[in-house]
Amino acid sequence: MSYQPEAIAPHGGELINRIASSAQRELFISKADFLPRVTLDERAVSDLEMIAIGGFSPLKGFMNQADYHRVVAEMRLANGIVWSIPITLSVTEEVAAPLEIGSLVRLDNPNGEYIGVLELTEKYHYNKQLEAIQVYRTDDSKHPGVQVVYNQGSVNLAGDIWLLQRDQHPYFPTYQIDPSASRQMFREKGWKTIVGFQTRNPIHRAHEYIQKCALETVDGLFLHPLVGATKEDDIAADVRMRCYEILLEHYYPADRVILAINPAAMRYAGPREAIFHALVRKNYGCTHFIVGRDHAGVGDYYGTYDAQYIFDEFEPEELGIVPMKFEHAFYCKRTNQMATTKTSPSKPEERVHLSGTKVREMLRRGELPPPEFSRPEVAAELIRAMRTPVLV
Repeated sequence: MSYQPEAIAPHGGELINRIASSAQRELFISKADFLPRVTLDERAVSDLEMIAIGGFSPLKGFMNQADYHRVVAEMRLANGIVWSIPITLSVTEEVAAPLEIGSLVRLDNPNGEYIGVLELTEKYHYNKQLEAIQVYRTDDSKHPGVQVVYNQGSVNLAGDIWLLQRDQHPYFPTYQIDPSASRQMFREKGWKTIVGFQTRNPIHRAHEYIQKCALETVDGLFLHPLVGATKEDDIAADVRMRCYEILLEHYYPADRVILAINPAAMRYAGPREAIFHALVRKNYGCTHFIVGRDHAGVGDYYGTYDAQYIFDEFEPEELGIVPMKFEHAFYCKRTNQMATTKTSPSKPEERVHLSGTKVREMLRRGELPPPEFSRPEVAAELIRAMRTPVLV
């Protein structure tokens, strides 16, 4: 096949690569026993990985004070580029105190394994409550994202990072498709328009409906479920992935869909995270992004369509990716098909609505979600999973 141009440029114009070369890795490893250590939590490990593979382009590391403050206040980096979520490495005063600006810092995962290096350029304090209110729109410590902010250290470490090596994902190696690889796949398929879809929940009929509506107008669908850290009561990642595999095998056109994992952690930041999710998918090569009801929401902290309204706060060229906004889909008993209020003549009592929360409650009781909500093969897998220990 002849060369196909990129469908869309990465955010900021360059796809960042901070994976150490063989020579760099040898150098960093030779210094291992002499470098100060910082142990990363699960979310920071995900952030390190996403920065290194270019998923968070144009970021090359953890944010400095200028970028952090402008992102929190205005959803922009210091240079004006749109960015909605602070990506920071927060540590305690005790950990930060001995670290010297200009030095290398060894980054370990929770198991004590040496996985990365930080080129420390800055240490700064920040206002946790202000970050909570600005980013999450609440300072309620019961909000899972706010809870993380309140529990983390009071000092942010800034600087470019290096990931020592790109390891295979322990559970989903065949779906570990990094931004450079997804872009290559889109080029090989000749796709000019690609819509990305984000989810942390098992797929249900409403998801399927809006994905296929979107697929009617673009060349390809990039299904990109998040497999990083989520809330304890969310369905485990391996279960969600099996549900996707089952659905793709039976109900989707194989040549128009790519399934890949998103290694990022979930923030539950609602509207701001919708922008963030769109920019990440832009880096993976998507030209469009599906934004549905209460995207990245949790509890009652955000309005039903706030995550769609926030896109109107930016000029289209600033984002560089097209949001595809969908209303809440339901099963319409009158027409016997999936629909939204835009397409259904039904009355409220003729609509079958089930949320992810309600489905989890049904599964825990051993009840099978109705076929109007979930494909039977997927429902059977979910029931089986609730009775079997899961991997992740």
